[in-house]
Amino acid sequence: MNITLNGTQASAEGPSDWFTGKVRIDPLFNPTDPARVGGASVTFEPGARTTWHTHPLGQTLIITAGCGRVQSWGGPIREVKPGDVVQFAPGEKHWHGAAPTTAMTHIAVQEYHDGSPVEWLEHVTNEQYQG
Repeated sequence: MNITLNGTQASAEGPSDWFTGKVRIDPLFNPTDPARVGGASVTFEPGARTTWHTHPLGQTLIITAGCGRVQSWGGPIREVKPGDVVQFAPGEKHWHGAAPTTAMTHIAVQEYHDGSPVEWLEHVTNEQYQG
């Protein structure tokens, strides 16, 4: 058994290569071989968002607070709120983040493949974010 005590893992600021706006990442768990699943709680300030990105084995988001936005490439922007669960298929190009005037927190769960759970791509433009 492994128990990670709340507050024992340092928060990190989301790097500007991966995010627009102010984002805080709180690690929850990392995989230990042979497991591949990792998770983090991510908080986006109003208007903050990820870049476009993909996950080799998909991603699940569990919205825990606030109001956010998610979008897959070529699809509509969808609003998400606490209790919503969003699943992105392996390789599905997407972004997610806070609503323009409301912060959003989600738990992100994804599997590592060849040492990485994500491929970061280009920034979401303001025009794309606004829909």
